[in-house]
Amino acid sequence: MDDRTKKMFKHEIILIDRENLQVTGVKDVESFDSEEFLLSTEYGYLNIRGENLHIKNLDLEQGSVSIQGIIIDMAYLNDSYSSEKAKGFFGKLFK
Repeated sequence: MDDRTKKMFKHEIILIDRENLQVTGVKDVESFDSEEFLLSTEYGYLNIRGENLHIKNLDLEQGSVSIQGIIIDMAYLNDSYSSEKAKGFFGKLFK
């Protein structure tokens, strides 16, 4: 899809009992493991940290992801920091 045909999705975060997370407005899952997810959303990168994290449901055509596990922290990364964070995360991943 080129930039003119990309869909814009409503961005919502729903956290239930710190164990079930639903995020809409997701463009891509940049990286993930059992302790950290990095999602590209309509409003920038969203970093999610926790324990025993795993994807319950992923539908990038609809822009949604569901994550299960213990959610410890969620934070948006600003534009200048997000590319450095993503590179740092991938650097860790490919060591």
